[in-house]
Amino acid sequence: MDHLKTLNFPPGFTFGVATSSYQIEGAAFKDGRVPSHWDTFSHTPGKTHNGDTGDVACDHYHRYREDIELMAQIGVSSYRFSFAWPRIMTEANKVSQKGLDFYQRVLDSLLEHNIAPAATIYHWDLPQWLADRGGWVNRDTVGYFGDFAEVLFKTFGDRIHLWITHNEPWCSSFLSYGLGEHAPGHHDWREAVVAAHHILLSHGETVLRYRDMGMKGDIGITLNLTPVYAKTDREEDRETATRADGFSNRWFLDPILQGAYPDDMLELFRPYVKTDEFIRDGDLAAISRPLDFLGVNYYTRSVVFQQAHTGLLNLGQDEPPMHKATAMGWEVYPDALYSLLRRLHTQYPPLPLYITENGAAYPDAIAPDGMVHDTQRIGYLEQHLLAAQRFAAEGGLLKGYYLWSLLDNFEWGYGYSKRFGIVHVDFSTQKRLLKESAHWYRNVIASQPK
Repeated sequence: MDHLKTLNFPPGFTFGVATSSYQIEGAAFKDGRVPSHWDTFSHTPGKTHNGDTGDVACDHYHRYREDIELMAQIGVSSYRFSFAWPRIMTEANKVSQKGLDFYQRVLDSLLEHNIAPAATIYHWDLPQWLADRGGWVNRDTVGYFGDFAEVLFKTFGDRIHLWITHNEPWCSSFLSYGLGEHAPGHHDWREAVVAAHHILLSHGETVLRYRDMGMKGDIGITLNLTPVYAKTDREEDRETATRADGFSNRWFLDPILQGAYPDDMLELFRPYVKTDEFIRDGDLAAISRPLDFLGVNYYTRSVVFQQAHTGLLNLGQDEPPMHKATAMGWEVYPDALYSLLRRLHTQYPPLPLYITENGAAYPDAIAPDGMVHDTQRIGYLEQHLLAAQRFAAEGGLLKGYYLWSLLDNFEWGYGYSKRFGIVHVDFSTQKRLLKESAHWYRNVIASQPK
C-alpha cells in the first residue's frame, strides 16, 4: 500500500479506537444495573429508529474479551471507553461492586494485551434516578457526578492514566434538552443552557477532585467541535456563521479555556435565561481549572446562511452533494479538521490535543467473498489522518488519534441503521468481522516509527 508511506506520525503517537458504554455493552438489566435516561428514552415509542434500544447492543458486557482481542489484532496502543454510571451508582451514595468488577475485568484484559485504557467518565447514560430529580438542570447533579468520579479514581486510578470527564457536552445539553433529539428529549432552551453550565461545572469540580486526590495521570474533556463556514461573503451570512460557531463551539471552548462565556451567546440566550439564574460566584474559575489535554471529536463542517424564522439561530444549512457525504449526510471535508486544530493552537492557550473521535458511517455489507470492502471509509480516514499529520508536522501539540468506532453499534436515535465500526457486527448473531478498514488501520499503525 503505497499511501502508507505518506502517513508518518512522531514516535510515541497514540493510535486508538473508541466506544461508549450504552452503545455497546448491552446487559441493560444484568448484575444490578439500574435504568439510565437513555433506557427510558429508547423505550419510548417514536424516539429511535425502528424502536431500537441498547438493551443488547453489541453484548460487549459478555464479549469484551473477544473485542479486546480484535483490538490487539488491529494493533492499537490505546482504547477509549466509558463507564456506565447506572452500572456503578445504583442510587445516591450506593456503589455496585458487580459494576466495578466488570470494569476490572475489562482492564485486566486490556493490560494483558498491552493496550492502555483511556476512560470517559460520562458518555450520556445518566441514571434515571438522577434524571427523575431534574438531571443536569438540577445543580445537585454536579455533586453526584463528582462522587461518581471519585469512586472511579479510587478504584481504577492506579490502572488508568488518561481520564476524560465528559464526552461532547454540546450533545448532552443543547441536543438533549433544547433540540430534543437525545435523552431526555426536552425542547426547552432555558433547561439546555442551565444543563450545559452544570455539565461544565461538574467537569471543573471533578478536575479539582482528581488533583486533590493526588492522582498520577492526565485529565481533560472532549468537545465535539464543528467548524462553521459562511455560504457567501454577505455580511448576514458571516454574522450567521459567527452565531453558529458560538452555539456549537465557543460556548464550550471559552469557559473551559478562557474562563468566560462569549458575550454574543449570553445575549442570544437572554430571552430564555438570565446569567444570574445559573452562574454563581466562582463557577467560571472552577470550569476553567487547568487541564492536561483537550479531546477533539471531529466529523464534518457546517456551511450556513441566514434564514429568518428558523428557530434559535435563524440559519439555513447547506446540504453537501451526495458523492461527498457519509451515510449520516455529513460532508467529507478533512481540511476543516486541520483548520480546527490550528485554531485551537493559535486562539487558545496551548494545550496538548487528542483527536478522541473521528470516523464515518457508510452502508456496509458483507460481500460474496466474505469481506466488507468499505473503501469509502478508508478514504475518509486516510484524508483525516493526513490533515492531522499536517498539523503535527508543523509543531502542533497532537498526541493521539482515536478512531470512531471499533464496532458497529447502537447509534443513539439512529438505532442500528448507521454503521461507524471498522468491525462489522451482525446484530442477530453478534458475530464480529474485521472490515477492510480494520486491516488498513492495522497497516497504518504497523508502518509508524516506534
